[in-house]
Amino acid sequence: MQNLSELVVLIKGGGEMASAVAHRLHRSHLKVCLTELPRPLAVSRGTAFSEAVFDGVKTIEGVTAELALCKTESLKKVWEYGNIPIIIDTRTRIRHQLKPDVVIDAISAKKNTGTRISDAPLVIGLGPGFYAGKDVHVVIETNHDNNLGRVILEGKAREDTRTPVTIGGLAAERVVWAASEGLFNTKHEIGDSVEAHQVIAQLGELPLEAPVKGIIRGLLRDGVRAPQNAKLIEIDPVNDKAVCYAIRDKWRAVAGGVLKAIMLRYNTLSKAQPGEKPLSDRLVAA
Repeated sequence: MQNLSELVVLIKGGGEMASAVAHRLHRSHLKVCLTELPRPLAVSRGTAFSEAVFDGVKTIEGVTAELALCKTESLKKVWEYGNIPIIIDTRTRIRHQLKPDVVIDAISAKKNTGTRISDAPLVIGLGPGFYAGKDVHVVIETNHDNNLGRVILEGKAREDTRTPVTIGGLAAERVVWAASEGLFNTKHEIGDSVEAHQVIAQLGELPLEAPVKGIIRGLLRDGVRAPQNAKLIEIDPVNDKAVCYAIRDKWRAVAGGVLKAIMLRYNTLSKAQPGEKPLSDRLVAA
């Protein structure tokens, strides 16, 4: 039986959700690697390991991700330092070198952009766009309701509602989305206090206002080109700057579901009896 601490997990994406999963798995002593775009589109950058693509390193709640070369030797060095390697690899080509035990699609594209059930012994899709038993082995529910973090072994997650988490009684009212594609520019930073209707950024020539009074919890990186409908700005009306750098409870629940799925697949001491299906085929979602 494979030692759990030797499991290699490849996570596609380095945004807030992917980072929460990477953080949980790293704390559980699994070997985790993240892949990202050359210009990541993460907005909640206080809790996104994708910031390491720009700055070389990013630390979230005591765990550090480090930008590495797209080579297994480079990844192993980062693991030896006790950090999480993150690489620029838009097509996940490292998979062929790394041969991971687990592949997790955490891109949050709301659709499958190329992940296949044959990519690894265990393939997990987070949220809508995946069908457990067809293109992935497991789907994790990401919709913020009573099923959040549920391990789905057959079927799919709920469709995307495009409704942000409610904070201080506000949901969609505190978020700014891109009406069209364009270059995003701002002089503000995560954690800044802003007033309602204060101009805090531009998308092309279009000025972007803070929709409500509060602190900037999410803000696309200055100089990044945003696609249409991308999230650009998120304001937290509660005015607690510490939340900008703490993993959200929602993503902790999703990360817990991912860890459970991995344990269901790999953490078994018993063998199937003669004529009995393997444990991995007998699992039921809780």
